[in-house]
Amino acid sequence: MSINPTQKSNRILLLGASGFIGNVLYKELLSYYDVYGTYASQEGNFKDNQVFYHYSVEDGGLDAILATLQPNIIISALRGDFEAQLEAHRLLVSYCFGTHAKLLLLSSVNVFDGLGKFPSYENDKPRAESKYGLFKIALEKIVQELPEEQYSILRLPIVLGVNAPRIFQLKQAIKHSASFEVYPNLIVSAITADKVAQQVHYIINKGLYGIFHLTSNDVIHHDDLFQEIAEKISDKKPIFKSVFQSNDERYLALLPKKNKLPKNYQIQISEVIEDSTLRDEIDTFKASL
Repeated sequence: MSINPTQKSNRILLLGASGFIGNVLYKELLSYYDVYGTYASQEGNFKDNQVFYHYSVEDGGLDAILATLQPNIIISALRGDFEAQLEAHRLLVSYCFGTHAKLLLLSSVNVFDGLGKFPSYENDKPRAESKYGLFKIALEKIVQELPEEQYSILRLPIVLGVNAPRIFQLKQAIKHSASFEVYPNLIVSAITADKVAQQVHYIINKGLYGIFHLTSNDVIHHDDLFQEIAEKISDKKPIFKSVFQSNDERYLALLPKKNKLPKNYQIQISEVIEDSTLRDEIDTFKASL
């Protein structure tokens, strides 16, 4: 669903802008909107950036940032203590009620990790077994207290890309002939951080709201995904350690159905693999071996 398109004057607060996905989002939106971000770690050069505010959910201080910036769009890519995050999102919902601001929550495929027989679609009822999945369900419920047109829940699968933490771990495993865990019985979907940023930009620009599955249009076995990526990265192989959580195949995969974005904003697994193994990056990595 959609409302009137947002304007370039809109002020966006991106919570967690120093993280992997958050930083890609920040760079995507910066040229189009009045964007501010938060960072939790004192490492890096974020403290010298005039539009970045130090904030960690454990220490609090979000109310002061909201009062100072008065954003009308908030994107939550927060990490940290679960209880502190829940409290922070209650504060965000209260702020949005009072200001009619819109809240975009980055959620996770793990809200469905208690299912497993089929891929999960936007209208499927979440059911989780893991603590992380149950936490994400609780976050979604808090956000859904807002009127529907004031929130977007953006569920993500495995997020890759040349600078993704999992790709870095895979490269290190290749370099040092170390182990890298794969799950042969697990069927997943995936996306790149760059594509997530493009999709979020489109959702903001078009004023869309509701639940979105920002993911590939197809699925793959977890071990096949990382074996294909490893083959493109190097002739060397890591030690693939197969982990079997059950004897049966299970899905931990999102697919879009109700809220599909236009074709040029969609992605296939083959493109995720290709975009996670760009030639310049691979040549640099091979030179370091």
